[in-house]
Amino acid sequence: MTTAPGSAPGPGVRTLAGGAPPGPPATVGILGGTFDPIHLAHLIIAEEAWAQLGLREVVFVPAGDPYHRAHQPGAAAADRLAMVRLAVADNPHFRVSTVDIDREGPSYSVDTVADLQREYGPDERLAFLTGWDSLAEIHRWRTPNELARRCQLVAVRRPGVRDPDWTALEQAIPGARERILALDAPLLDISASAIRARIARGLPVRYRTPDAVIGYIRERGLYRRERAGDEEARRQPAQGDHDA
Repeated sequence: MTTAPGSAPGPGVRTLAGGAPPGPPATVGILGGTFDPIHLAHLIIAEEAWAQLGLREVVFVPAGDPYHRAHQPGAAAADRLAMVRLAVADNPHFRVSTVDIDREGPSYSVDTVADLQREYGPDERLAFLTGWDSLAEIHRWRTPNELARRCQLVAVRRPGVRDPDWTALEQAIPGARERILALDAPLLDISASAIRARIARGLPVRYRTPDAVIGYIRERGLYRRERAGDEEARRQPAQGDHDA
């Protein structure tokens, strides 16, 4: 069921504790990530968030220099940005922001939200979309409680991913289970790392990422050489890979 933009979230959207969403409904969703490359699972998550949360739009925010990645992106920021723009071009409620790419130094989620809040103005409430597995790492993020104060955190469930350490989560964000929303989405077993590995091996990636993105990858000759970090992903393909 699609919820009218700007209205309350649909009946299936609950907090981690199972309660009703707190506070006023969000109007703009934020989906950040390296998008190396963007793929269909990213687009499905954004569309589900738009529909279930009653958002006016979802903004994709490609990362510039993600501080938490052990390996640097396989494609330059300009290429990743171009691929995101191609992927969302035909969706009127998707847009792209370059706030993280434009910012010098590491990208932190709390800074992304602050920058976008200034851009949108105080009347818009932002929803920050993150993967279920990220809940286990959120205590390592920069000022996670400040992030939760600035926006509505939304955790997207992923098949096969265990629940986080609730004690650690509550220590990072007091009252987290009553403040963070859980979103169910028809997630696909697609990952950016597996796509890179397939391209490096000369295998097709159609139906994993939009055709326009595939065309751009071919034109630019991206991902032709498999990186060391992708070899493991080829042996054990990840599910979702929202932040990759």
